[in-house]
Amino acid sequence: MPRPPLDGLIDDLYYLAGAPPYARLTLPPMPGAFLIVNLGPPFRIRAGTGIESAEYADGCVVTTPTRALDFGYPPGTRSVGVHFKPWGPSSFLPMPAAELCDRPVTLEQVWGRPAVAELRDRLATADGPPEMLSLLEEELMRRLRETAGLGLVRRTSTVLAATRGAAAIGGLSVAAGVSSTHLAKRFKELVGVTPKRLARAYRLTATVFAIDPAGPVDWGDLASGAGYFDQAHFGHEFREFTGLTPTRYLEVRRRFLREHPGHALDGWPLPAE
Repeated sequence: MPRPPLDGLIDDLYYLAGAPPYARLTLPPMPGAFLIVNLGPPFRIRAGTGIESAEYADGCVVTTPTRALDFGYPPGTRSVGVHFKPWGPSSFLPMPAAELCDRPVTLEQVWGRPAVAELRDRLATADGPPEMLSLLEEELMRRLRETAGLGLVRRTSTVLAATRGAAAIGGLSVAAGVSSTHLAKRFKELVGVTPKRLARAYRLTATVFAIDPAGPVDWGDLASGAGYFDQAHFGHEFREFTGLTPTRYLEVRRRFLREHPGHALDGWPLPAE
């Protein structure tokens, strides 16, 4: 966990090393963003079906996505990274988050080649993961900047998270004293998606995390409890976000549990089909 004020922007800093459970993993969209500083062989990302995968040698930045990403991890992967809250990257980006929506970019494109090369060198020669994470935290503190509209977006997003996406967007704009157009504009600038889209991500993510893949699932009860109109609505939303039907998702999750019980990545990444 980062120290204040980073903790208001970031969920955690992490170190990842070793052999991936699968050569390719599907990462369904969720209400969050991330940054990776790569210290191992290049990895590849495909940002949607029908799109060619791209290679990332130095790392990448991904703002809150609207579709699943396909990650190709090399054997012996090694990196440090940041899991941001949806609004988090905006305080470290030189461009609006909307420009990066569903468009992963290299770390060099965001922070520049000399700065990224220096950071990677310092991380690669650090004395173990704790020092590496401290170095990354210091870099983020150094780059932290004031961001117009951040308080508005953060407060609204916090309500969406607390209600699992069930809060009425119109009511949130009224409570904030701004128009729905202004609120949507700020969200696009700082999160990359509208409040409505973020609310949908919060709701689906909360619903998916409520699934126990080890036991039977009553899809009708699950959909009703999450506030979907009916099971068909839930299934449509599920497929739009993950690319899978709910039953196929459950099969893939169970495969992960069966083949890699207790793995650190179990829960959200899925074996790519």
